[in-house]
Parts: sequence; structure tokens; C-alpha cells
Amino acid sequence: MDDRLNKQNDAEAARALAVAAELRAVVGRLIRRLREQADAGDLSSSQKSVLLHLEREGTATVTALARAQDMRPQSMGAIVSTLETAGLVQGAPDPNDGRRTILSLTAACRDLITAGRAARQDWLFRAIQTNLDREEQEQLAVAIGLLKRLAAA
Repeated sequence: MDDRLNKQNDAEAARALAVAAELRAVVGRLIRRLREQADAGDLSSSQKSVLLHLEREGTATVTALARAQDMRPQSMGAIVSTLETAGLVQGAPDPNDGRRTILSLTAACRDLITAGRAARQDWLFRAIQTNLDREEQEQLAVAIGLLKRLAAA
């Protein structure tokens, strides 16, 4: 009995491992396709990361951004300078400490982020509507619930 149970457990573990590998690969391809839909121009991954941090967390100093991105403040200063020159980030004196500059996204940057998200959402909507029938769309909705549970684990 124990031998049969061990074989069943081994088979289940092998299946879970195969599903995990396939899921990782498919999610990676989907992420790449979504990124293609909203070209962020010539921004580096570090620059995009800074912009997303400012959008998610709100205003920050160069030092706080450097700490959040695990890099030296001098390196972050160069990134921020490039983003300021591009009109995506703006600085204002800290009301509590005039020596510090508080960085925030510009309205143009917020518009760019919103447009990018809309383009990705539109592509995904059209891909689902065009490539999946109603039953498959319902299966996808169920799968999304499972993915949410995995993401929360």
C-alpha cells in the first residue's frame, strides 16, 4: 500500500513540476506580448522601475528611490536626471527640508502610463475575444481565480 501511495505522490509531484514550468513559460510569453503593445520608448528597465515606483508609492527623494531599487544614490541621480530631461519626472523642494528634493511624476508621464495600460488592456481584450470562444473565456475566468490564489500564496 505504501509503495502505491509513494508512486502516486511522485506522479503528482512530477505533474505539478511540469505544470509549474509550463505556466512560467506561458506567463513570460504573455508578459512580453503585453509589453510589446505599449512601447515605452527608449526607457531602460531601471527608468521604468523608477516611474512605476513613483506611480505606486507616490513622491520620493533620490535617496529613497535608490534604497528601494537597491542602488547607489549617485546612480539613481543619473537615472532621475534623464527622466527629468525627458519631462517624465519633476522635482520640488521638500517643505520640511529645503535641502532635499521631492520627486513626482509629471502629468505627461501619467498620461503615458495610462495610455500604455489602455493599449495593453485593448490588445488583451481583442486577443481573448478573437481567439477564445465563450466556453474557453469561461475557463479562462476560472483559471484567473486559480492564478490569484497562486499569486497570494
